[in-house]
Amino acid sequence: MSVETNPWTAKSAGSSLDRHETPALNPWIRDRPTRPQLGVPAPDRVDQLPVREQTRSARLWILGAHGGAGESTLAALDPDWASSEHAWPQPAASNTRLRVVLTARSNMHGLKAAQRAATQWGSGLVPFADLAGLVVIADAPGRLPRPLRDFAGIVAGGVPRTWHLPWQDSWRLGETPDPEAAHRDVRALISDLTAITSGASDTTNRKGPA
Repeated sequence: MSVETNPWTAKSAGSSLDRHETPALNPWIRDRPTRPQLGVPAPDRVDQLPVREQTRSARLWILGAHGGAGESTLAALDPDWASSEHAWPQPAASNTRLRVVLTARSNMHGLKAAQRAATQWGSGLVPFADLAGLVVIADAPGRLPRPLRDFAGIVAGGVPRTWHLPWQDSWRLGETPDPEAAHRDVRALISDLTAITSGASDTTNRKGPA
């Protein structure tokens, strides 16, 4: 298996950390890890999300890095997506992998939780998880303060892709998400994740690396 440079453990020319990438940039940034990396230290056990075996099938599992991360809201955007209830979904069958996307709020608490979850994945503790990326959902209307934008850029360097969704009043009120009437960034997220997960009728049948 090839070894890629992780921007959290070593700076490389042109890495997202060196360029101070901001959340407004294209989520398909180069030089991001696409699989667990050598040299990423495992987080303390207290900082790790639990692992829970899943017997039901889903094309994509939505994993909230903390309470209130929008896990169930995102899962409701597509009938083939499922909430993992704040735990890494583990397949019942061995030698298979499940497609997962992390989600977190854009406040510091949420971003730090996302970083811990991404570190857990990056260190190889959840080899059955095929991480698609991280969805950061605005925790309030308006532009993020500079410290949050900068830290979000750092967190983004440790996951394959990042999407940023603006504040949604209807989601705060608990309304069922309507993909057709959703903000264009939400529709773009659905389109991207559909493209990523296409080609397999059931992610529980996707074979892991040899």
